[in-house]
Amino acid sequence: MELMTTSTDERSCLQQPGAILLVSCYELGHQPIGIAQPMGFLEQAGFAPTGLDIAIEDIDETALRVAQFVGISVPMHTALRLGVRVAELIRTMNPACHICFYGLYASINTEYLLQTLADSVVGGEYEIPLRSLIKALDRNQAIGLIEGVSSRQRVVSPSLQRGYASTASTVPHPIPSRKGLPTLDRYARLEEQGAERLVGYVEASRGCLHRCLHCPIVPVYDGRFVLVPESVVLEDIRRQVEAGATHITFGDPDFLNGPGHSLRIVRAMHEEFPCLTFDFTAKIEHLLKHRALMPDLRAQGCLFVISAVESFSDSVLNLLQKGHTGADVITALGILREAGIALRPSLVAFTPWTSLDDYLHMLDMVETHDLIDATDPVQLSIRLLVPPGSALLDQSDIRQFLGALDQAGFQYPWTHPDERMDQLHQAVSGIVEASAKDETDAMLTFDRIRTAAHEMAGRRVGASTRTTLARPDRQKPPRLTESWFCCAEPTTRQFKPLLTKGYGEI
Repeated sequence: MELMTTSTDERSCLQQPGAILLVSCYELGHQPIGIAQPMGFLEQAGFAPTGLDIAIEDIDETALRVAQFVGISVPMHTALRLGVRVAELIRTMNPACHICFYGLYASINTEYLLQTLADSVVGGEYEIPLRSLIKALDRNQAIGLIEGVSSRQRVVSPSLQRGYASTASTVPHPIPSRKGLPTLDRYARLEEQGAERLVGYVEASRGCLHRCLHCPIVPVYDGRFVLVPESVVLEDIRRQVEAGATHITFGDPDFLNGPGHSLRIVRAMHEEFPCLTFDFTAKIEHLLKHRALMPDLRAQGCLFVISAVESFSDSVLNLLQKGHTGADVITALGILREAGIALRPSLVAFTPWTSLDDYLHMLDMVETHDLIDATDPVQLSIRLLVPPGSALLDQSDIRQFLGALDQAGFQYPWTHPDERMDQLHQAVSGIVEASAKDETDAMLTFDRIRTAAHEMAGRRVGASTRTTLARPDRQKPPRLTESWFCCAEPTTRQFKPLLTKGYGEI
């Protein structure tokens, strides 16, 4: 497979409509900023890219066949697994096309992608390198020395693939371009008090100050984060409100990495759109540190916060270097509830160090602290992902549990020392996927998971402790209707767009 080149007479071919196709495979149920951001940069440079979101759109064979450059956005594991299938399809239908994987999970799998499917790979801060790459291809120039771009001529480390992070503030930052993307009503909605509302999605920053060992951001950003200009974020919000959004998700890895920047944005947003609500993601550690900000954030419209609780076991949290304890989680929960904000925890329920007692304790904590409706059932099935380049490989004792790298699966498989935990993971995963398909009530799903866990431990759940669906004081906290998670394996439903026309078996 050769890199695409163009003749002298065709140097502007990539400026033609349809020549550049950006593909999103999965972005947690929201309109893909992984397409919108680079489209803004490319349009600024005179190109006319088109977008395809296979999470909700059928495969467009015509678009794949005519494209001369396809960029595949892979910000998370699920997207990468799906994106590889898209690239395989493109290679069959359009072998001369230049395929570029870009985003967080492209960075940490660079060498394999270049060996198998990709002509180029671009890392975390991808917009400017991606634009430079396309300009070079359009001018028939060599791409081997473009900053932030890996190719077969030059492979750079994930941290270098951040690309222009240190100089990004000096480059005019265009507004994300969402024209041509599916409308907001085709994506996840906010569900609150029995009603649903349209949701927009923005990022005020990327990267993270912290180095939690299991986090895929660490190999790429190495404790750094990059701010998106306030004017850009606010104009992006304004345009999504005009498109019907009444709630905004801030998708930053941690919205409180730069609390001053974040507060300025939400205050300006609230002043212009006083009825607009929002949610964000932040570490437990930051919720404790910035507890005084929570009432203000609620006053600006914050409904809920997603936080990577991961575990209630202090030993597991210490091994992951999360920076908080199980007791800290409960303190943060109290701070948020006092401010009138819901906590929606994300979890890594299965790790090599999580015992069956730890899992049962997690279920007890979720129930005791009235977090069943606030915890998406998939969180109770998440298994620790160990991708290539993970900080866990060098700074923990995890290697004793690992098998050989499954590069095609983009992870090191691991086996729990207690075989019951691996069996329980399979059982819980089956319960969760079946419940998602049938839209089973979260409390009923929780009961099924708890029963499976107790049976695995040789215990029984007494009728008196079973969750009561008809509890009169039950109030469901606000949530988004898309509950899948970035580190989960793709489901049959997510593979469906690639299978509907016989594009292959899973």
